Amino acid sequence: MGVFDLFTQEIAIDLGTANTIIIHNDKVVVDEPSIVAVDRMTGKIIAVGKQAMQMHGKTHENIKTIRPLKDGVIADFHAAEHMIRGMIKMINPGRKMFQPSLRMVICIPSGITEVEKRAVRDSAEHAGAKEVYLIHEPMAAAIGIGIDVEEPMGNMIIDIGGGTSEIAVIALGGIVCDKSIRIAGDEFTASIEEYMRRQHNILVGERTAERIKIEVGAAMTEIENPPPDFPVHGRDLMTGIPKEIYVSYMEIAHALDKSIAKIEEAILNALEMTPPELSADIYRTGIYLAGGGSLLRGLDKRISLKTKLPVHVADDPLRAVARGTGIALKNIDKFPFLLK
Repeated sequence: MGVFDLFTQEIAIDLGTANTIIIHNDKVVVDEPSIVAVDRMTGKIIAVGKQAMQMHGKTHENIKTIRPLKDGVIADFHAAEHMIRGMIKMINPGRKMFQPSLRMVICIPSGITEVEKRAVRDSAEHAGAKEVYLIHEPMAAAIGIGIDVEEPMGNMIIDIGGGTSEIAVIALGGIVCDKSIRIAGDEFTASIEEYMRRQHNILVGERTAERIKIEVGAAMTEIENPPPDFPVHGRDLMTGIPKEIYVSYMEIAHALDKSIAKIEEAILNALEMTPPELSADIYRTGIYLAGGGSLLRGLDKRISLKTKLPVHVADDPLRAVARGTGIALKNIDKFPFLLK
């Protein structure tokens, strides 16, 4: 360890559409929603992460909340830079004087364009990074799950995040074929909002729809250990008066059916593109699910019925990508697939 290592802080960032996770010294030090609150008058950032999330959907005209990432990529450059900077400050809350130089590994969707890649790199550099490495999300998820990615063995990873669903076949430390679709957690939430408006004549916000998805979200109408019905509060579209209704997991399964069908179609497309030798491997090893979307009740069973392959959900799917990014950070020299 050289003298310069004392002045370098190494961090791994899973920059997600819904949540951003930062790993430092093998520990998750920041796990916050990817959102910032801005003062419209001055343009200053008032809050980042959980504090900003509490304001989301409840702001007056002088404050607006921004989610800097859309569909897995940076949509608001200025807000993204401030969000990364604010979250890095959370690592060392007491440190004011000396800011170490940062070496970062950030994960990006596999279907990202060069321009979108540049936006991630620039945001990180503006937030104080001296060295920035990028890693594709399915690769990070595979490492996080514990798969030896450098083996000549095919593994299929599906990472269902907030903005994108990444489907990739990995072998020999690289992505052989991949499919990235912009249908994931956010799309599920929007489908629930739409369903509540259409079926129940009740208007609910994004945060309420997110709660419904977590409490009673399901991919199939028949699942083991079904959750109890969930009370939903919103505004009645006919009278304009707030009211309460109860929704069951079966209703939400119907609401999410079309979105999940599109993910299934993408999985079948990716399997069609897979070389035959790797297909034989996948038949033996099955499919691995990671990302927050894989927590949807019955999703693994539904994909298994569709593909007739075994489906394994990662131990801690929400943090699998972040964990893999952290391992890649420790082995920067060993992994040639990190993009400089």
